[in-house]
Amino acid sequence: MAARYPPGLHAAAQGVFVLDRQATPGAAASLDAAMTETPPLIVGLGEALYDLLPAGPALGGAPLNAAVQSHQLGNNAVVASRIGGDALGQALLGDLAKRGMDTSFIQRDPDAPTGTVEITLRDGEPEYEIIGDTAWDRLAWDESLAGLAKRCDAVCLGTLGQRLEPARSTIQQFAAAASQAVRLFDVNLRQDYFSAELLEVGCRAASIVKMNEAELATVAPLLGLAQAAEIRQLIEHFDLDLFVLTRGKLGTELHTADSVTLGQMAQFAPEPDADSVGAGDACSAAILHGAVRRWPLQQTADLANRLGAFVASRRGATPELPAELLPGGVN
Repeated sequence: MAARYPPGLHAAAQGVFVLDRQATPGAAASLDAAMTETPPLIVGLGEALYDLLPAGPALGGAPLNAAVQSHQLGNNAVVASRIGGDALGQALLGDLAKRGMDTSFIQRDPDAPTGTVEITLRDGEPEYEIIGDTAWDRLAWDESLAGLAKRCDAVCLGTLGQRLEPARSTIQQFAAAASQAVRLFDVNLRQDYFSAELLEVGCRAASIVKMNEAELATVAPLLGLAQAAEIRQLIEHFDLDLFVLTRGKLGTELHTADSVTLGQMAQFAPEPDADSVGAGDACSAAILHGAVRRWPLQQTADLANRLGAFVASRRGATPELPAELLPGGVN
């Protein structure tokens, strides 16, 4: 299986991200320096918006959520998106700035509004009505994004952010330019904003693909996969380093070509008005965090379960993560 992690890095059969120092001593030195001197640069690429929840508006968009949680974990995480010149756009910039995040890769659109999603909750589970033709649909390729793509350590992108041009071409161009990075394709099937072609292109651009059980049942026939062993077929067909299956309260499974790793179950007491919005995005943050640090897959899966369960016990997709959530530190 072709390596998709930074040069000299691969996922070994025993489920440990291994650095091949003999094959690439220069890369080994640079990776060691990167880990000790500066935190990894992780990009949330695509939709940046506000979730309009029953309890009030909250930051949203899968790539943004993953970037916020990655930043809380100690990474240098940024959002690459586009907002309107409206009050919501200014609020979004302010929210990210308060969290200490760099907002210089968020473009401003003079005409289109900042994105919003109407969310209703049924037994705590979200149902989405995504507003069309918003600023993030107009994300444009420029020199700033080109430079970011060349130097990032990881990027999270999804299906929803690619529903329209020019954002679709911009995101695909970014993924192609970021060949040195971990590239997580987060499949979020919302309304009718996906197609077999989009899924095919996204999987081919990725080193890691993530989806839930319901999405797998939809994606497999669209991509012409047999009903049995769909995950193995996805890994082999798209030469993936890792496939991530999220199973709600049952937690996360990490699949490689020759192993399956189950995360340790986690549970937190829910606060009033808790919802599960953003739980999967917290899982994405954990996967990226572990991948760029070459963690054993078990450690990564356990973190994914802890973060997902905690976010599901809170209101909104990006709650503050308590220090005690990760005993012994996150690095």
